[in-house]
Amino acid sequence: MPDHTGSTRERNPLARSADGTLHLRLEGDWLAGSLPLSPGAVEDELAAATAARFLFETGELGRWDSGLITFLIRVKALCDGRGVAFDGGNLPEGARRLLSLATAVPERPPAHGGSRPPFLERIADRAIGAWKGMVEMSAFLGEVTVACGRLLTGRARFRRSELLAVMQECGAQALPIVSLISFLVGLILAFVGAVQLSMFGAQIYVASLVGIGIVRIMGAIMAGIIMAGRTGAAFAARLGTMQVNEEIDALATLGISPVEFLVLPRVVALVLMMPLLCLYADLMGILGGLAVGVLMLDLNVTEYITMTKKAVRLKDFWVGLFHSGVFGVLVALAGCLRGIQCGRSASSVGDAATSAVVTGIVSIVVATAVITVICNILGI
Repeated sequence: MPDHTGSTRERNPLARSADGTLHLRLEGDWLAGSLPLSPGAVEDELAAATAARFLFETGELGRWDSGLITFLIRVKALCDGRGVAFDGGNLPEGARRLLSLATAVPERPPAHGGSRPPFLERIADRAIGAWKGMVEMSAFLGEVTVACGRLLTGRARFRRSELLAVMQECGAQALPIVSLISFLVGLILAFVGAVQLSMFGAQIYVASLVGIGIVRIMGAIMAGIIMAGRTGAAFAARLGTMQVNEEIDALATLGISPVEFLVLPRVVALVLMMPLLCLYADLMGILGGLAVGVLMLDLNVTEYITMTKKAVRLKDFWVGLFHSGVFGVLVALAGCLRGIQCGRSASSVGDAATSAVVTGIVSIVVATAVITVICNILGI
């Protein structure tokens, strides 16, 4: 007996109407493990003849659970694959919501399911990535140079309050960790020197070893590495978060240079604070060496200080301060560059902070080697 769809059907839940719509009658209970119809039957029906639309009739539907939702997901995937319009308007409201939720996000491809690209293709991708990185870095350095030029001519636009806040963050708030690390480095340096110099009865020269080593290079390196791990990562995380929230895009839309407004105050603050931190790290390192000299080598405090003053020359201070200034520029640029290059996801912020620390420390090591060679050539 023909029904209202114009098709003839007995107990077959699948039927076609005259307008090419494939109807599925959901009757009885549709529970997991005891579904009245399998997705394969629907696939066979779709393959038998072309259908324009897939429609459900739910007037006789009884109980249902996740089994029905799984069936609907399979049917919807079959319809999408064959270009058939899936019409779930007659489904119960709860089923429609669950189906919409289940199909809202496309399934992610397996992480290791794809074939590995050929070796030359991977080399080419690495080379192209390195080239793009160099181009972006060059463009960033150019923008920073232009911003510094505008600062020297009094035309730079940034908030003075932010500059002071960054200076406080880079300077005063970093003193505890700088104190601890520098004191321990001076103590370790003095202890290592004392082990060898005591064999020759020359433990007094521990003061010279610690003084020259700390003031000339170790104080600046310790302060630079601490700033790379602490402040450089903070710069990258903050700018990366602004990138995720599209705040940097908003600044560019308003005609405000993000480099001038965000990067310049951070570079200036760190360049101003690093020499002061270096001097403080020198003092704490010498105190660490003094503790070893007094407590382990039975040296007099006055004698130790006098020996340090004789060993450390003024040019050693200037070399250490020059190192610290260069490290300040490198750490600030590394942190801000990685923050600007950050992607649009939360995980990208973490990657940017990690990359800023690695870039900052590697830059410090390379700069130390270059400056040391130059100082050796110039006889400083």
